[in-house]
Amino acid sequence: MAAALTRLTKPASLAFSSVNIIRRCLSSAVAVSETNNAASYVPPFVLDSNRPRKDPKDRNVQWVFLGCPGVGKGTYASRLCNLLGVPHIATGDLVREELASSGPHSQQVFIYLFIFYWNCLSEIVNQGKLVSDEIIISLLSKRLEAGEAKGESGFILDGFPRTIQQAEILEGVTDIDLVVNLKLQEDILIDKCLGRRICSQCGGNFNVASINVKGENGKRGISMAPLLPPPHCMSKLITRSDDTEAVVKQRLRIYNEKSQPVEEFYRSRGKLLEFDLPGGIPESWPRLLQVLNLDDEEKQSAAA
Repeated sequence: MAAALTRLTKPASLAFSSVNIIRRCLSSAVAVSETNNAASYVPPFVLDSNRPRKDPKDRNVQWVFLGCPGVGKGTYASRLCNLLGVPHIATGDLVREELASSGPHSQQVFIYLFIFYWNCLSEIVNQGKLVSDEIIISLLSKRLEAGEAKGESGFILDGFPRTIQQAEILEGVTDIDLVVNLKLQEDILIDKCLGRRICSQCGGNFNVASINVKGENGKRGISMAPLLPPPHCMSKLITRSDDTEAVVKQRLRIYNEKSQPVEEFYRSRGKLLEFDLPGGIPESWPRLLQVLNLDDEEKQSAAA
């Protein structure tokens, strides 16, 4: 095993198919309810109506986006980043960049991944335990320091922290202004995850699920149109091997168990904003901007 690890950590070994398998696994892993909390929260960038308007990109934001797998954290976080002019930081991307760069942590990360893959990686991927907190925090700290040196005005973290320990460590690294917790009914989340498709040629992500749930027993109805590929991709669609109902339900169960302490951590600090998605992007995006007190002019610039 030691000899195999030595060979596999050499740069030339990155061509091996096992590395590609691990990287695909990594991609999988480091994957509005108007409550009183939402109503009382005033984002730090809200403008006084008597003062001159500022460009949204002049506002400093240090936010976290939380939510179950498949809820759309990356979609809404990246849209807000484009609007506010801040970077969208996903820890999975940081790990992949470190692997590709042969940086100081790349060999550690690769050995972690190889050992976990060797010992039934699929189970660990489902639990989101691929890379140690120490490595993740080190990579994140390096990224935030680099952004500050370049004059970046803030950031939005996508899906991190995932555990109470990570939240506590992050609090010692940087200040978080707001934590947006995206929520969606579990049955709809499952349908969305099972509808995910990838084009085997271009790598584009699509969703063939057409969701139309009628409101009943106090639950509101919700509709989400499919995100269909262009015609030239239609025959090349594939399904991720881990997008099965059993795996998706297991992920949701584990996420819910781990997320509750994290949500309470930020709720107790007055930083948690819970947002129930009212539908797909056309319905949810304007409502999210409204809750965040981004005005109509900014909504138009964001939709452009």
